[in-house]
Amino acid sequence: MITRLAYRMNLWLEPWFPEQRMFLKSDATTRFVRLRPLTQAVSVAVGVLAVSWALFATSILLMDFINSGSSRDQVQRQTTLFEQRLNALSDDRDLRVAEAAGAQQRFNLALGQVSAMQERLLASETRLRELETGIDVIQNTLRRTIRERDEARGEVAQARVALNQLPGAHTAMGETQDIAATLDIMANALTDTAKDRDAQEANVATEQARTAAVAKQKSQLEARNSVIFGKLEQALTVSVEPLDKMFKAAGLNPDDLISAVKSGYSGQGGPLSPISFSTMGLSGSPDETRANAILQGLDELNMYRIAAFKVPLGLPLHTTFRYTSGFGVRGDPINGSNRMHEGQDLAGDYGSPVYATADGTVSYAGWESGYGRLIKIQHAFGIETRYGHLSQIEVNVGEKVSRGEKIGDMGNSGRSTGTHLHYEVRLSGSAVNPMTFIRAAKDVF
Repeated sequence: MITRLAYRMNLWLEPWFPEQRMFLKSDATTRFVRLRPLTQAVSVAVGVLAVSWALFATSILLMDFINSGSSRDQVQRQTTLFEQRLNALSDDRDLRVAEAAGAQQRFNLALGQVSAMQERLLASETRLRELETGIDVIQNTLRRTIRERDEARGEVAQARVALNQLPGAHTAMGETQDIAATLDIMANALTDTAKDRDAQEANVATEQARTAAVAKQKSQLEARNSVIFGKLEQALTVSVEPLDKMFKAAGLNPDDLISAVKSGYSGQGGPLSPISFSTMGLSGSPDETRANAILQGLDELNMYRIAAFKVPLGLPLHTTFRYTSGFGVRGDPINGSNRMHEGQDLAGDYGSPVYATADGTVSYAGWESGYGRLIKIQHAFGIETRYGHLSQIEVNVGEKVSRGEKIGDMGNSGRSTGTHLHYEVRLSGSAVNPMTFIRAAKDVF
């Protein structure tokens, strides 16, 4: 049956692959090898498949090389941009703090001037009240004196009439003249009192004008302070909002972060201390409330800056790499079963330096099944990062590390199919997607 099938296939392939004979000649005999059409067709098919596979494999390698080069360039650009944005943010923060310190100095000077003006205003008002009181006393005295003078004149007139009618009235004329002289002296005294009253009223008008001028200067200072406050509040809002967005994108509560940083922050005093003007009579004023709100915002910005160095934001690699297996369920590359992959794999060159992504303390540095050479770093707020499959470990347990400090080298140790870094982020012991923290940093850096 097989012979017949081969015979028929040879007949069918004969037009395209005619039978060939290869003669082998020696000194004594001559032999030949027969190449049937089926044999030739199978040989050609095998050759075509081999050439096709070689071309396919070459194209895959070429495409992978091109993609790898493009990914390295992109990562290099992102790394450079990350560093530039981080430097720009740091410079902007320093500028905001310097502006806030300068604004606070100007504000303190302006408040000193306002306090002095307010003291002068209070003194003017006190003097004005004293002058008004004195004028009231003088007016009452003047009215009483005028009334007494009129009564005395009436009594004198009556006395004169009575004296003229009595015998011996001429002998009392001297006494009457003395009374008239006394009344003239009282009239002159009343005239002087009236002049003094007019002078006091002029002084009151002058003090009122001075009080109005002081009030106008105070209003102008308050308007200027309001403009300064507005610009500071706007700058503070622009600086804080991206940081707030970054932490929320990473799944962290900004209020809890600030509270945790404050609870462990021992810094006291300095330019960000609350302002108190109780000694100036300005305690509880709108300016004090607004200034303390700005200082509180600057203190919050400083707490954000401290928290940013304690949270693992950014990348653990500064060299070129490419993202491979991500966080989530995947087919195991070794046995093919579905397993949870609790980190992000970053493939690169063997021996590439690995850096800590935040300030923290090394809690583990050694060999662990599956991870190979592994480093665990405990950070603030219950966050832990892990760096697996390393070729070299350069830190020890208990050692404190800073963001950007080199801790080891990329390798292929443990349960691994190629050179890469296995990077994990854990919150309160549970693994979360590291790309959440990496992408969150892009909102600011």
